[in-house]
Amino acid sequence: MDHVVIIGNGISGVTAARYIRKLSNKQITIISAESDYFFSRTALMYVYMGHMKFEHTQPYENWFWKKNKIDLVNGFVKTIDTDHKTLVFENGNTLNYDKLIIATGSKPNKFGWPGQDLNGVLGMYNKQDLENLEKLAPNNKLCKRAVIIGGGLIGIELAEMLSSRQIPVTFLVRESSFWNGVLPEGESTMINEHIKSHHIDLRLSSNLKEIISDENGRVKSIIIKETGEEIPCNLVGLTAGVSPNIEFITSSKIETNRGVLVNRYLETNIPDVYAIGDCAEQREAIGNRKPIEAVWYTGRMMGEVIAQTICRNKMTYNPGHWFNSAKFFDIEYQTYGWVFAKPKENHAHFHWKHADNTKCITIEYNTITHEFIGINTFGIRMRHETFDTWLTEKRTIDFVINHLSDANFDPEFYKRFENDILATYKNQLQNV
Repeated sequence: MDHVVIIGNGISGVTAARYIRKLSNKQITIISAESDYFFSRTALMYVYMGHMKFEHTQPYENWFWKKNKIDLVNGFVKTIDTDHKTLVFENGNTLNYDKLIIATGSKPNKFGWPGQDLNGVLGMYNKQDLENLEKLAPNNKLCKRAVIIGGGLIGIELAEMLSSRQIPVTFLVRESSFWNGVLPEGESTMINEHIKSHHIDLRLSSNLKEIISDENGRVKSIIIKETGEEIPCNLVGLTAGVSPNIEFITSSKIETNRGVLVNRYLETNIPDVYAIGDCAEQREAIGNRKPIEAVWYTGRMMGEVIAQTICRNKMTYNPGHWFNSAKFFDIEYQTYGWVFAKPKENHAHFHWKHADNTKCITIEYNTITHEFIGINTFGIRMRHETFDTWLTEKRTIDFVINHLSDANFDPEFYKRFENDILATYKNQLQNV
């Protein structure tokens, strides 16, 4: 009987284990050094904000694993010997495998800043980060100010978390406008204003120079590179993106670049070794997607696909149309298809924004064929299935605009603003 070993107990690894068990009676072992049991990483912020307890982030009861004959090993893999199909742990123990799935996820980026390893510096990615945050910033008496470095989705989550405990936050974003490498100008500007409205000290076009230590090796302040300004703080959150967590693999015969290199079947260059989730890098990007995708739902999809391959139903990874969602304080964000910060060649944007500056829509479309390419929505909840169908059917922007109510979770919302959206659309078309 094949022994399938999975390194990593995030959404990718656990999904692979669950589906392999559904499809077979293979021996399955999941290895993790982070936590004994799988938990929802996206829920960590709500634990800190008091909306749930950590045990509520675990979708499965502790008995689930034994009942489903999935062995759990708490340990750190130091090296992989692919010649002998053996894992060597940090404590010297070894474990043999027949099939190996690498699902080690991501780690926060560090760019060699002086002081980046001081006590009081953390990411916001794993269970240990949550525990450290609870110790370092339990309230605004022990944490007088926090500084967040990096303007991505994890940074905005951390800002909201700290703000929920009335801890003052300075937010250093290197871009001239928040997330403007992803969001079109109108949306990025709206989010800038929304962040400031929550009393966050947003510093655009600002980079970290160094983190200063006090006499006890703890964070005392940071220095801004551009101005030399020193900002006293007790906590520094490093949220300048993530990288595949693969250091222990680079000494093996498994080929890596930024991530573990895989083909469309999620196979590495070594037989019986696969990689999925945030740590996997496609040798050739799929459409407009990036070769590495640190996204929850793609990790889950990869887990399902690799389970089929392991169980002799070899399957390619085909993620379909791009979508994603996030939250910027009170504003929910969804994206379906492709809306680029600046429209691609022969493309244009239709942009509508509500007067309250918390709701907007941007649609990218082809100016020659009028084909609908993608949509961003802020403050308006839309139906994934509807847009997925429209993208597959290659509908026109005219069709999408005139049927937006079909995609809206709140038809009353669209009814209230339908005339304004249509008037804006007609006005923008006349000016093209």
